[in-house]
Amino acid sequence: MGSRGNDITIKEAIEKMLDVYKLRRKFDETALISAWPQLMGNAIANRTKQLYIRDKKLFVKVESSVIKHELLLMRSQIIGRMNEHVGQVVIEELVIL
Repeated sequence: MGSRGNDITIKEAIEKMLDVYKLRRKFDETALISAWPQLMGNAIANRTKQLYIRDKKLFVKVESSVIKHELLLMRSQIIGRMNEHVGQVVIEELVIL
């Protein structure tokens, strides 16, 4: 019969896929964080103290209460804009710190 040289098991295929997916997500998250000024504008970007993504949540720390309020009002647009930027759902929630 045929050689089993390059057959991979379902388990291996899934693990490989998950690795790629994890890398892809990491890549998308990094891309989003570096695109923050471009997506949000400098006024907001300049007042952003901290920005990170964990478990599909985007955490934003801003120094201004005015900006904080603005971000809360724009929450769903921001999530939409971010996901659209990478072409898939990377963020489901926005957390203002």
